[in-house]
Amino acid sequence: MPIAPADAPRLLDAGDGGLVVEFGDAIDEGVNRQVIALADALDASALPGLREVVPTYRSLLVLFDPLVLSRRALRDEVLALWPPQAGAGEHKGCWRVPVIYGGEHGIDLDHVARLHGLTTQEVIDLHAGAAYRVYMIGFAPGFAYLGGLPEAIHTSRRSEPRLKTPPRSISIGGRQTAVSPPLEIPSGWHLLGQTPVRSYDPRRTGRPFLFAAGDTIRFAPVAPADYGALCRAAEAGEIVAQWEAS
Repeated sequence: MPIAPADAPRLLDAGDGGLVVEFGDAIDEGVNRQVIALADALDASALPGLREVVPTYRSLLVLFDPLVLSRRALRDEVLALWPPQAGAGEHKGCWRVPVIYGGEHGIDLDHVARLHGLTTQEVIDLHAGAAYRVYMIGFAPGFAYLGGLPEAIHTSRRSEPRLKTPPRSISIGGRQTAVSPPLEIPSGWHLLGQTPVRSYDPRRTGRPFLFAAGDTIRFAPVAPADYGALCRAAEAGEIVAQWEAS
């Protein structure tokens, strides 16, 4: 059995078929890189009995079949893969995601601008000018939690969450921004805009979830006429976000 190094992550049992690998206790890009690196390494290992890995901001849930893979063997594999290789946990490239900001598509844009003493265009420029890291997918199918929101528009969540928000909303809450799936979901985040992109689409049999933890996203403002055409293309099954390899 490998001896865990002093800086190794904590290993916590999660029922009969789960193991939580905990790397830290804060939202931190370096910690998240370690999470993604281990998730990628376990995926690549093709370990018999390994069912699924679920990355979060600071930990990794590993689901396994205890009739095929023992907890001790899984723990040994995790420790054998530690520490991550240099550069691991980085997905090279960037998604360009079109967004229509404000109006009926982003009903909180004006409020956020007033709150920070900015014009609506300044809020749009700040939001669309940043590069965002996908820290995790969760809460609802395809809901992408993104880090990297400019400090000038950090905004506390709403005191009264809405029971329903529009599908494919682009929203901000605290230090984060998010891409909602093509579903109406409850949310206490502020709605800045809407995208035609379907972050989750079961018709895409090879890739039902478009974004993955470790990806980078940039938002591209679009005009109403272009937005309508992009929505029609997305409804027809096209991936209207552009992947730019680096």
